[in-house]
Amino acid sequence: MSNSVPHSLPSGLPRLDRCAVMGVVNVTPDSFSDGGLWHDPAKAIAHGLALRARGADLVDVGGESTRPGSQRVPEDEELRRVVPVVRELAAAGVAVSVDTMRASVAERALEAGALLVNDVSGGLADPAMARMVAATGAPFVVMHWRGQSADMDRLAVYGDVVADVVGELTARMDALVAAGADERQLILDPGLGFAKTAEHNWALLGRLDALTALGRPVLVAASRKRFLGTLLADPETGDLRPARERDDATAAVSALSAGAGAWAVRVHDVSGTADAVRVVAAWRRAARQE
Repeated sequence: MSNSVPHSLPSGLPRLDRCAVMGVVNVTPDSFSDGGLWHDPAKAIAHGLALRARGADLVDVGGESTRPGSQRVPEDEELRRVVPVVRELAAAGVAVSVDTMRASVAERALEAGALLVNDVSGGLADPAMARMVAATGAPFVVMHWRGQSADMDRLAVYGDVVADVVGELTARMDALVAAGADERQLILDPGLGFAKTAEHNWALLGRLDALTALGRPVLVAASRKRFLGTLLADPETGDLRPARERDDATAAVSALSAGAGAWAVRVHDVSGTADAVRVVAAWRRAARQE
């Protein structure tokens, strides 16, 4: 179990004695693992409530797929998809995160009751995002990112992936603070699968301590991603394990991430991970009593 550097959690987020579980609601027709299932707002709201009932501490609502090769959606369409779902979930008492790269969408979602902005670009995709973060004081996830989904595969070139990601995330934190944000607002995400090969993802997970050492909470989002499908590929045909059949592996990554000091894990199937992080917390408590 990790002895990670203590960090202060941004205000307004659930305080827990274990790793938090963030459930995913994709209000999109084309997300890689569940595109179209929750595209209807009523279904998305019902799914968010179900995720909370299964053990999600936060629910992350997104209206734009960021799978490799995907194209951006217009701003008005993203707003149409996201804001009503955020508003209804927040009104029902759900702790809501909004998954967006647009400052305008983030601001509208915060007004509708979201507590957290989860920007996979770390503020790079929209120059207005840093100002919005500074002005609102909202907790903000700074993910490691090198370019839009349509271009990310060619950007997966590193000298030392752990050192490079740590350096680039540190630079993003510095830039956000320079724009007026408080460092205590910031949460870090290594960006698994974004401009990274399977080997890069495993290297980052194996050295999660290099991120927790930066002194900020760390979010790990490995759920159902391609590198797990590759690991679990059919040994005879080489066919990848389908996305919706990667949840057991996701729960294993969640447990190991929690043990390595992650603040939260972002997952599609909540139940297995909710159990896994509670096991880790009990294990830690027992270890401290020895």
